[in-house]
Amino acid sequence: MGQSALEDEGGRVTQHVPGAEPPGRIPAGEDRWALVAVSGVLAFVAMLDMNIVNVALADIADGLHVSTATAQWAVLGYQLPVVALLLPVGRWLDGVGLRSAVLTATCGFGLCSALAAAAPWAAWLIVARLVQGAFAAVLFVLMPVLAVRSVRPEKRGRAMSVPATLGPLGAVTGPAVGGLLLDHLGWHAVFLVKIPFCVLALVVAWRVMPRDGGLRRPDRRSVADALLVASGVAVLLLALTLASDRPAWLVLALAAVPTLWWWSRGPGGRPVAGVLRATGLFRAHGAVLSLAAGFAAMHYVVALHLQRDNGVSATTTGLTVLAFPLGMGLAGQIGGRLADRYGARPVAVTGAVVTATGLLLLVPLGGGWSPLEVAWRLALAGVGMGLNGGPTQALVMGAAPRDRTATVGSTMQLARTLGFTLGPALATAAWGLAGPDQGVRAGLALAATAACLAVPLLALPGRRGLAPVPEKTTDAAPAAHN
Repeated sequence: MGQSALEDEGGRVTQHVPGAEPPGRIPAGEDRWALVAVSGVLAFVAMLDMNIVNVALADIADGLHVSTATAQWAVLGYQLPVVALLLPVGRWLDGVGLRSAVLTATCGFGLCSALAAAAPWAAWLIVARLVQGAFAAVLFVLMPVLAVRSVRPEKRGRAMSVPATLGPLGAVTGPAVGGLLLDHLGWHAVFLVKIPFCVLALVVAWRVMPRDGGLRRPDRRSVADALLVASGVAVLLLALTLASDRPAWLVLALAAVPTLWWWSRGPGGRPVAGVLRATGLFRAHGAVLSLAAGFAAMHYVVALHLQRDNGVSATTTGLTVLAFPLGMGLAGQIGGRLADRYGARPVAVTGAVVTATGLLLLVPLGGGWSPLEVAWRLALAGVGMGLNGGPTQALVMGAAPRDRTATVGSTMQLARTLGFTLGPALATAAWGLAGPDQGVRAGLALAATAACLAVPLLALPGRRGLAPVPEKTTDAAPAAHN
């Protein structure tokens, strides 16, 4: 059996020996695709909520008689706890029952959606969104963990492609779905639309997931550690969010450095860094962040330029940008199957190359676009992201020690979420520095550069601990039955 060097909370280096399956793993020889579908549904709903409320801010402000700046906290109130709590939630989930965590987080998320829809005043809405964001942080970490534990290793690529594809689709379709609901049913429906998905996920999880123990209350040290890392990540996210309008806000990110450095040197941060070092996953996380930033920067520049500078209608803009998730959805399961057959790393690299190619082809267009010219390039980039998403997650989660899957899942989700936030901020800065004539090209060049950076990060294996971790998902199959 292979071993990996890990650090415990006291900083002691230990040997990770793959042994008994962790609680909540499906017995050997069984695949429960219904649970993979649940992970995909939860990924779609949680990512949908990152963007769907944006289009309703003006109506929320009018309905609750507050300013637009106050209504903005309906978005920030969700995003801040989602990102800030990912790392401590991952550490906590490694020690609790998976079934209990899924049921509790899904129920809490749906209940907070109902409370937000029923909000009679702004404070109620903001509190509901803050609590919902905390439940969403649990869901974000659970998605890849649930998928990877529900199937045998030789089918991991296909399983991981489900949440890896449906999550970004939720983020991209959020504004369109929100606009449709807003026009016909009002802003309350923007929150209520997620409840049926939560009920469906609850029913399936209740019936299919094996009982594996309950939840446990975090100890004082864990709570203090969570507050430390959450404050640093929250400041970082706030800086990146504000920088989308004023790039000078990026300076605020420096305030997060001391807090995060202190956490990384403490008993909470050392085990997280230790598992990433032992498995050689730092470069893979960098690739996840780069591709997310490139995608977000591209989406921001294309939508803004088509509608504001080219005078294209909102409907045409939406249909044009829809080419990306269409390509991604078509290629998602193909990427998973190829990863199961040929190995996760080569398929992930191929997807990154195709994504970078699609974004590079946008750069020469400059500002003289037609929607059709943009659409086929976005579709090509979307195909690349579809090929890349599942294999990359399979590569990362397949390398994670069996008792640290939630920790690794949380770091991967943090990298992706920060990339989604960083992309528009950097695109805005590039646009402003290049000026009005070259701003569009500069923003797209930045997006393409970020995607290109992911190629070597994925192609070159990271330095690992004491023993190699299989890159081909089928290579790990025998270990699952020992």
